[in-house]
Amino acid sequence: MSHHLSGPNLRSPMDDARLDMTDLFAFTTAAGNRTVLIMNVNPVAPTGGNAFHPDAVYRINVDTDGDNQADIAFSFVFSQPQDGQQTVTVHRAEGEQARSHDADGQKIVTDQPVALGPDPDPEIITAGDYRISTGLRSDPFFADLEGITKEFQWTGKDWGIDKNIFGIALELPSDELGPAPVIGLWGRVSVRQNGRLKSVDRGAHPSVTAYFNSEDVKDAYNEGEPANDWDTYLQPWTAVLAHTGQYDAEAAEETLRTILPDVLRYDRSKPASYPNGRTLTDDVETARIDMLSRGKVPNAGIPPHTDLLPDFPYLGHPHPAPTA
Repeated sequence: MSHHLSGPNLRSPMDDARLDMTDLFAFTTAAGNRTVLIMNVNPVAPTGGNAFHPDAVYRINVDTDGDNQADIAFSFVFSQPQDGQQTVTVHRAEGEQARSHDADGQKIVTDQPVALGPDPDPEIITAGDYRISTGLRSDPFFADLEGITKEFQWTGKDWGIDKNIFGIALELPSDELGPAPVIGLWGRVSVRQNGRLKSVDRGAHPSVTAYFNSEDVKDAYNEGEPANDWDTYLQPWTAVLAHTGQYDAEAAEETLRTILPDVLRYDRSKPASYPNGRTLTDDVETARIDMLSRGKVPNAGIPPHTDLLPDFPYLGHPHPAPTA
C-alpha cells in the first residue's frame, strides 16, 4: 500500500503514525524551471497523531552525482504543539552535512506556521526563491487495498479517497539541485530516542518494503542507506520476484534495477512520470503489481484523485472526517 505502514507487520514504525512516511513525489512546474518535492507522512491523519512529531527529523535527500549518497538534504523539524498550533524550521545541508541524518546546514525558515486544523487553506511560506507548506492535506494515494488483500480480486473501492496525511511540500529553482538534469531522491524520518537520532523510516519507490521485505528485516531496512541496497537486497528481492512472477535470475536483476537502490531517479529534462520522478496522479500501485506479477494481474481501474490543487502545494484540501 504505497509506503504506508512501513514498519513490521504492516504497522507504522514504532507504532507511531507521525513517524510513518507514506509517499514521495518529484516533478517540475509547468514552466519547467522549478522543481517540486513532496513527502507525505502520518497515514489516516489526524487519527494517529494531530501534529508532527516534535522529536523527529523529516528529511528529503537529493543525490546530484549518481552515487546514491545525499549531496543536498532538506530537513524539516517541528516545535512541540501547543493549543493546536505548531511551527516548522527548515534546514538545507550540502556535502558531508547532507549525509548526517540530523538537521544540519543553513536555516531556510525558522518557526513558521504549520496548518494542522481542518481549514482547507494551506499555509504557504515564501523565503527567497523557496516555497514551503506543511500540514494536514488530503492523501493523493489511490488503490484498491481491499482487493489486494483478497489476492487481487478487485472491489472497485479506493482506500485513499477520503483519507488525509500530513504533507511536506517544497518548491525551489531547479538549478539549486545541480546543473545535471538527473537527480536521485529519497525520504527519511528519524526520531531522537535515548540520546541518539534513530532512522525509523526511509524510502523512495512506492510499495517496496511492503512487498519485498520480510518482517524481520524491515527495521534494519529503515535504518539503512541506499548506497548499500544493491548488495544487501538483490538476492532476497530476486527470490521474491521468482516466487511472485516466475522470474529467472537475469530477468529479476534487470527488473530490480528500477527500484534498487531505493532511490527515485528523476531526469528533469523529460516529463515526470513514474519511475522518472513521480506526479500526484501516477498509478504507482499498478506499476508495482505489474512488476511483481510480470503483468499477469489485471488493472484495478482506480483513477487518480480529482481534488488536487493546480498550484503549490498541489495536495488537496483536507477531508473533514477521515475514516479508518
